[in-house]
Amino acid sequence: MFHAIHMMPSQKRTNKHSRSERITGLSENGGKTLHRTKRGWMWNQFFLLEEYTGPDTQYVGKLHTDQDKGDGNLKYILTGDGAGSLFVIDENTGDIHAAKKLDREEKSLYVLRAKAIDRKTGRQVEPESEFIIKIHDINDNEPKFTKDLYTASIPEMSGVGTSVIQVTATDADDANYGNSAKVVYSILQGQPYFSVDPETGIIKTALPDMSRENREQYQVVIQAKDMGGQMGGLSGTTTVNITLTDVNDNPPRFPQSTYQFSSPESAPPGTPLGRIKANDPDVGENAETEYSISNGDGSDMFDIVTDKDTQEGIITVKKHLDFENKMLYTLRVEATNTHPDPRFLQLGPFKDTALVKISVEDIDEPPVFSRPWYLIEVDEDAKEGSIIGQVVAQDPDITKNAIKYSVDRHTDLDRIFNIYSGNGSLFIAKPLDREETPWHNITVIATEINNPRQSSQIPVFIRILDINDHAPEFAKYYETFVCENAKAGQTSSCSAFFNEPFKNLSEACCCICKLIQTVSAVDKDEPPQGHKFFFELVPEFAVHPNFSIVDNKDNTAGIMTRRNGYSRSKMSTYLLPIIIFDNDYPIQSSTGTLTIRVCACDSWGNMQSCNAEALLLPAGLSTGALIAILLCIIILLGKYL
Repeated sequence: MFHAIHMMPSQKRTNKHSRSERITGLSENGGKTLHRTKRGWMWNQFFLLEEYTGPDTQYVGKLHTDQDKGDGNLKYILTGDGAGSLFVIDENTGDIHAAKKLDREEKSLYVLRAKAIDRKTGRQVEPESEFIIKIHDINDNEPKFTKDLYTASIPEMSGVGTSVIQVTATDADDANYGNSAKVVYSILQGQPYFSVDPETGIIKTALPDMSRENREQYQVVIQAKDMGGQMGGLSGTTTVNITLTDVNDNPPRFPQSTYQFSSPESAPPGTPLGRIKANDPDVGENAETEYSISNGDGSDMFDIVTDKDTQEGIITVKKHLDFENKMLYTLRVEATNTHPDPRFLQLGPFKDTALVKISVEDIDEPPVFSRPWYLIEVDEDAKEGSIIGQVVAQDPDITKNAIKYSVDRHTDLDRIFNIYSGNGSLFIAKPLDREETPWHNITVIATEINNPRQSSQIPVFIRILDINDHAPEFAKYYETFVCENAKAGQTSSCSAFFNEPFKNLSEACCCICKLIQTVSAVDKDEPPQGHKFFFELVPEFAVHPNFSIVDNKDNTAGIMTRRNGYSRSKMSTYLLPIIIFDNDYPIQSSTGTLTIRVCACDSWGNMQSCNAEALLLPAGLSTGALIAILLCIIILLGKYL
């Protein structure tokens, strides 16, 4: 029977039987061994301390079998984990030693097998059996954090006890054996701002209302110590960099209460005049500021826009300025946070105001006319030298420089008009003719006498009003004929005055037609109420034996015959002078002569020849012809009704 003798003091172990054999007893009595129910190996579980640093090899234990008579006939053999390298056995005595220093964290359990062999026969005297060597832990590992450096952030103004981050340290020692791996956390650096939970490693805030604007970065050193934090325990440390992130707990503030700017009065709308900035110690969107004009006498004249990149307010011109009208403006500008945090509204309004004064600088401006343009009407018979109107300009500056006037000759090449340089009165330099040029568009220039570079121009539209200075006259040259064999009322064919489709109708009624020609007139004048012409024979022909004239009251007149027949041999041509009057003031008239030829005609009154000359018949249909047609229709209808 094998015995395992374990030589570790104070380590009391229970016996185990390999192959689950029940051990009935094991003792020594006077060098005699008690009997067991079955012969075989008897083992203890061996225990060995790690990291042994003694001068000799560490003794593990002793193997012995009851077959060993002490005569050196038996040989002990060890196999298994580390046999021959880590663990060696004295083959004669069965003593086992650890040949090297062992580390439990590398391997905590070794399984070996033991045999006892008869040197003479080479046979095993006992069956091979296993035994275990366990490495006992010692506190040889300090706690190690999972990171050498932690980074964390937390909003400023957080309450006491707000969790920031959890740090974790591990200990390679055996957590099931003693306190070698029991870790406790403590804070070495970072008080009184932060604390750490000794068991969980959770870092928390320890002071209320920590302000990022006062201090943004904190470096906290945390220690992890084993042995439950007791003296003699091993420890490790880590660093935690904690940043306070910004919250909107600060309103914008103008660094000064009043700002002053100036602007030339000539600055166009949109011109920037200057920048103002309300400082906000917050960052990012918490510092975004919107600027506006809350009140002031310049709120209509100026504007303010926000530069999103610099968070500045840019004051710009909104409307045209006039130094002579107002020289100083005052604005109340307001700066407001665009993203206020409701948690901090009790700290006060998140806005601020400042006074902005803007002075307007005088600029030498060109003369200004009293109107944007001028319209002048003048009769066309106005005399040369007559004043037709006046333009007025003045210097808008306080100095009120004297003005001189002139006409831009590029707009009056014929020099029809001129102007008095001292007072801007326009007068006629040459005769006017509405019928030739009814409108004149000229440009007048106003120039400061003391500063000729300052000048302005204005358009002047001159309308020439009509005067009845033209007499009416025939609209065209008329050639008229009568038939030499015509009866009274049939001097010539009515068809001579009509075209299709009225030709047949005219022949049907020519027995009563006395009209030989319809005349009309034109006039170069343009009276406001339109033209109205009157026709009559000259006084010495008022009672003409051959012809008469009928005024149709529509600016036309009909020429009528008054005799039964004509003879070309006696007189081939008649001249009929006609006076044409207009209806305007003063009345204008002219005398036009109508030439009437005597021609040979057929039985229907159609012209055959006029002194062997072919005549061109009128192609138009006159008003008189229309009246004649109507009369013929009425007579014909009367015959058949």
